[in-house]
Amino acid sequence: MLSWFAENYVNILLVLAIVAMVFFLIRSLIRDKKAGRSSCGGNCASCGACSACAMGGACHGATGSRKTAV
Repeated sequence: MLSWFAENYVNILLVLAIVAMVFFLIRSLIRDKKAGRSSCGGNCASCGACSACAMGGACHGATGSRKTAV
């Protein structure tokens, strides 16, 4: 059993690193959602392409002057 770990320690370390990155990514997304930040990371108020943006209605709420994709 110990020899198997010795032969595969690089693979084990890579898998652990990938799992850690995924964990921190998901944690960051959850924290941002709880804080009310959008996932696009941009400043939607000054965005000129909000009507074409997939997150257009979610960033700053749908208003009568903006058309959101259905």
